[in-house]
Amino acid sequence: MKDETRQKVEAEIKDWQYPAELPSEAHGFTLSLEHRVKDDIFDIFEYENVPMHRSVYAYFHEETMEYKVRERVGLLEFCRIECIAGDVASFEGLLRTHLDSILDGLVTYDPRNLGILVQEKNIDSWDYHAMLPDALEGFTLFIRPSEPIKITNGSVIVFDYEDFDTDSNFIIYYNVFRDEFFGESRVRNVPDISYDFDSKTIKELEEKLNRLLIPYLRKIREQAAKGEKI
Repeated sequence: MKDETRQKVEAEIKDWQYPAELPSEAHGFTLSLEHRVKDDIFDIFEYENVPMHRSVYAYFHEETMEYKVRERVGLLEFCRIECIAGDVASFEGLLRTHLDSILDGLVTYDPRNLGILVQEKNIDSWDYHAMLPDALEGFTLFIRPSEPIKITNGSVIVFDYEDFDTDSNFIIYYNVFRDEFFGESRVRNVPDISYDFDSKTIKELEEKLNRLLIPYLRKIREQAAKGEKI
């Protein structure tokens, strides 16, 4: 982040009272008011739930010169499009409207939040237990199909196998606009798209998972041990 950008943000939030008014605990999250700068992002405050590996950040993004909110779920981070503003006053209004429900949504599953098109896929009623055990090839089933999570760009996380020790994972998403399931992995936190799991139906996805999931997780683990991308 450029020095002038950092100084601009520091000046704009210097007398901002809203963060100091926030509760120290909310929906199982703990508040941190520590400012952090990394690359082009200035984090203003954070709510974190350590056991659940979930966080919500209010930050300034130098790339767009806007105040935003992003969520972290496991290794995945994404921006909440309903909380983007060009000035602190507007940003505060959005936070007062949405922050509490964002925190609650990260710990409380409500299928209505997924939207009707996702609900029609019956992802949360899928009997996945035979093919998706709690632990597999050193990965832990972090997000389950019984409680999918809505993210950005019309996508939901169907399931997520995580290895937090190596910052590696494997996620299956469903995207409303593509009407398709697809996979993505991270090896040492470097993302990589896989087209091997592209499927139009859960039945098709099951067939590919039965053939490919275990070998794919083994491959991720091998590459993570070497510090390499898949």
